[in-house]
Amino acid sequence: MMTDATITVRSAPHPKLNFVVTEAGQRLDIPANWACLKPGDAAVTKTLKALGPSWTAVRKKGGKTFSDGVWAPRENIEQAKNIVAKKRSEPAYALKRASELKRRQKKQDSYAVSFQLALLQWLDFHPRYKSLAEQLAETISRYAAPVGSGTVARTERIPIEERASAAAIAWMRHRTTVYESMRIARVKGRRRKVRRELAQQSVQILDEYRKGKDVCLETCPLVHALRKSASE
Repeated sequence: MMTDATITVRSAPHPKLNFVVTEAGQRLDIPANWACLKPGDAAVTKTLKALGPSWTAVRKKGGKTFSDGVWAPRENIEQAKNIVAKKRSEPAYALKRASELKRRQKKQDSYAVSFQLALLQWLDFHPRYKSLAEQLAETISRYAAPVGSGTVARTERIPIEERASAAAIAWMRHRTTVYESMRIARVKGRRRKVRRELAQQSVQILDEYRKGKDVCLETCPLVHALRKSASE
């Protein structure tokens, strides 16, 4: 029986539909004594899965897979929550948690510095625009580098140099172009094409600073975006 198994299933098309679908396409009605533990607390989810059978519900959207939570007996969910709550109330947990947070923050600070340096190297502004390059690198890093930012800066699939260039172009696309207000036709490849075109515009702006040319700072969209970011 599937109620004795720990499996991954697809969520029903609508939250009110009381069933899920296996990877093989089999429909499974959710038992009356089961409930769904919503995602958000990894410790409770891990504990719940260790207590017995469960169905991890996922849904796909835009080529990505998202978790809808874990279906399991209600008593198991309550037990998992109680186990984790008790563990978190112990003094040893608080000390361990503080140590872990300190370690993570140290790692994050180190990455932020490395990422900002990679940005500066990629920007490669002429010495006369050194301060502007530093301000831009710091601004982009503050936006893209934090854990949970969801930006390309946090991916480990590509070298940090590529992350820096991609993050800079993405920041400029949103801050120095009309991308946010554009109405892009829902045609395959159209959005990608628009992004490439806007990226070329951004590179043209950056090249002016790289070559040390005279730039009208009062009308430059990059300078305007930096000033706006500083006031936010």
